[in-house]
Amino acid sequence: MGRKAKKEAESPPKDVFDPLLIESKTPATVVLMLSSPENEVLAKACDALYKFASKGDENKVTLLGLGALEHLYKLLSHEDPIVRRNAVMVFGIMASNHDVKKLLRELDVTNSLISHLAPEEDVVIHEFATLCLAHMAVEYTTKVKIFEQGGLEPLIRLLGSPDPDVTKNSVECIYLLAQDFQIRAAVRELNVIPPVLGLLESEYPVIQLLALQTLAVISKDRESRIILGENKGLDLLLNILENNELSDLHIETLVVLGNCLEDVHALQLIQLTGGLEKLLSFLEVSTVPDIQRNAAKAITKAAYDAEIRKILHWEGVEKFLLSLLETNSDEVKVASSQAISAMCENIDSKSVLGLQGIPQLVRLLSSDNEEVKEAAATALSNLTTASPRNASVVGDAAGIEPLMNTLNAQRDGAVASAIAVLTNLSLQESYRVRIQSHGIMSALAGPLRSTNSQVQSKAAFAVAAFGCDADARAELRRAGGLGPLVGLLRSKNEEVRRNASWAVMICAIDELISTELCNLGALDILEEINLSTKRKNKFSEAALEKLLDNNLSQKYSRMGYLSSSNIITNGFYDCGQTKRGKKFLSLEELSKQELTDRRAIIFINAISEENFVDFGYLLPGEKMSSTFHLSPVNLSKCPVGELMYLNLSFRDYSILNKCIIFFYVRKRKAKKEEKPKEVINVTPEVQEEINLESSHWLPPPDFILMDYINDASKTILPLTTTREQAVALAQFVADKMGGPVETEQLHNFSWELQMSEIEYELKCNIVPIGEIKRGTFYHRALLFKAIADRIGIGCSLVRGKYNRAWNEIKLVEDSPKGLLLPPQEYVVDLMFEPGCLMKQGTAKADQYKRI
Repeated sequence: MGRKAKKEAESPPKDVFDPLLIESKTPATVVLMLSSPENEVLAKACDALYKFASKGDENKVTLLGLGALEHLYKLLSHEDPIVRRNAVMVFGIMASNHDVKKLLRELDVTNSLISHLAPEEDVVIHEFATLCLAHMAVEYTTKVKIFEQGGLEPLIRLLGSPDPDVTKNSVECIYLLAQDFQIRAAVRELNVIPPVLGLLESEYPVIQLLALQTLAVISKDRESRIILGENKGLDLLLNILENNELSDLHIETLVVLGNCLEDVHALQLIQLTGGLEKLLSFLEVSTVPDIQRNAAKAITKAAYDAEIRKILHWEGVEKFLLSLLETNSDEVKVASSQAISAMCENIDSKSVLGLQGIPQLVRLLSSDNEEVKEAAATALSNLTTASPRNASVVGDAAGIEPLMNTLNAQRDGAVASAIAVLTNLSLQESYRVRIQSHGIMSALAGPLRSTNSQVQSKAAFAVAAFGCDADARAELRRAGGLGPLVGLLRSKNEEVRRNASWAVMICAIDELISTELCNLGALDILEEINLSTKRKNKFSEAALEKLLDNNLSQKYSRMGYLSSSNIITNGFYDCGQTKRGKKFLSLEELSKQELTDRRAIIFINAISEENFVDFGYLLPGEKMSSTFHLSPVNLSKCPVGELMYLNLSFRDYSILNKCIIFFYVRKRKAKKEEKPKEVINVTPEVQEEINLESSHWLPPPDFILMDYINDASKTILPLTTTREQAVALAQFVADKMGGPVETEQLHNFSWELQMSEIEYELKCNIVPIGEIKRGTFYHRALLFKAIADRIGIGCSLVRGKYNRAWNEIKLVEDSPKGLLLPPQEYVVDLMFEPGCLMKQGTAKADQYKRI
């Protein structure tokens, strides 16, 4: 038999590719492999990219630049579970990079990731999908997407996962989502609190911490706090505080309990179980600054509720807060000072904290830490508000000087609070005097210029409080504080405007300051404010009235009315109605105007002829040479009735004692051996001091008006009743102003021509009222008011239209039964039936006031 031939091996099919083992050393090659149709290649490529990305943030940026995410995104829905798992792992590890997260938002991967949270998915997929969502949930728009795409429910379900990484990532993601208040409400409705409370017993501290942080966010809502109490969450929290082994969780636990303290129901529940006493005992012995700070913050938030303040006071929380002021931590001092401020709303707490805490707070005002200084000043402000006893404690604790120093603090809150404390102290006379001796008004000039509305408001309020003293007002003026105060009237803040108006009203008590306030524009601003129904207030109206009361010429020009309490004095002038927005000119400015055919300015300046020696008067239109020489003058040679004037300007007021300036020479009965009087010679030194070019304009005297007042005093004042005096004065005024005028002949009563002649003769638009011999309604009414004010007849002056003006007086009628009747108001007739008193509101009175 022959030998068998060897069977040949079968050759592989021609269309099959032989396996190729490739070793890649660049990520770019592996990224290209993500386009492979082979599952094994895809799985290994994803695994390689995961390991590469895990090594550092730079590698993540490299993969981002190579376009790896776009390829990986397609693999999230791959049919092969290993490929899908590895792709999710890469996303989870890369999502910590900011630029990667930005691209993931653009790719909208959240929906795909949420779908991978299904129970049937691999636990590794759960871990990295939740990790990726947790990284992305930091950004608000992604929070909304996760919520809208139904991500909350699977995340809450995964809190019970046996894998701690899945649990950790899920609770972290829920914590981030719950920071949005709308999502927080949805989280509560999905009953998240019980499973989160369960995580407090986890063996992993990081999970416990995240659970506490989540509870801290969720418990901001009252409904969540109720659920927390119903699930015995408060007991769990207190147990954590009692466990020293869990000291690293105490701070976050206090945050949750602090939120619970804000709810009366939860606080009462803690109190009934003895938990509040345990909590305070724990806090008193703790020396950890973060715990002390968080505890004080929790008390601050809780103390905004009146009922909670009562409960905290019953538990003696003040003792704990005062102890915190002695710590070495500035942050704890700030938090405890803020808690004291909040607890001050309880009157019993204010009493306890004031007696024991004020000296400590005063010491904190000298701290180098500006935040400590601000918190201490705020606490002192609250403690001294409506509490004279606490204010006295501040004064007795030598608190005035550090408070004055705090006015220069860097923080606006500290400045505002320090001003408030000083204002509270000013209510007691002894402390106000001491504060003023430290220059309070000068110190307030700076805060008045502040851009902070709270500082502005407090500073203006303080000016009003201290401005009751004349020296303080003068100090504010010298310190340049009036300008900034006027500027505050333009504030858009209602409280600032109100307090500034009040301060202006107080400062305007002084005529000099009132004039300066007007020059600074206060009058115009207040008028503008009072035209607005929204911006005006009682203080702005009172401030305007007070300014005008010290500037009666402006008041009459702007308001057209002077009350019986507005006494016309020398220097008053009537320049007619001033249009709104037009500048009100001073008498000196008006005197410099050229003679015009407009309405004359009627001027009041009653100066006595007899014994008249004054300085600087020059009649309108009278001119003087710039230099001259004084020589002895024999007054016996002066013409009778002539007035000799000399206008001088002195740099040295001692010169006034060296010369007599002018004399009015009046004819008298001759006396035996009467010697002529002579003017004292002016020394050469005095001549050098005379400088007429720099002389100051002074208004002309009105001797005729003074004579009117003297005559009225002699003839009218002795009359027994006010009615008789008013009638007699009306007849007197009418007699001096051209007598009575018949109603039908009023149009023929020519007073304009005589006024023009006076103006032309004086070469000036300013006419002393005594010069007017034919006067119409407004001349007579002004003269009546001017004389009435001098002799003590109370009357008002009212401007009408078309040169009308009238006086109103109030008279008390006699009652037959001896009853005191209210006064009746009358209009005084000075034109047609001088002395006729027309009852206000009658047809005759109305006809007199109108054409």
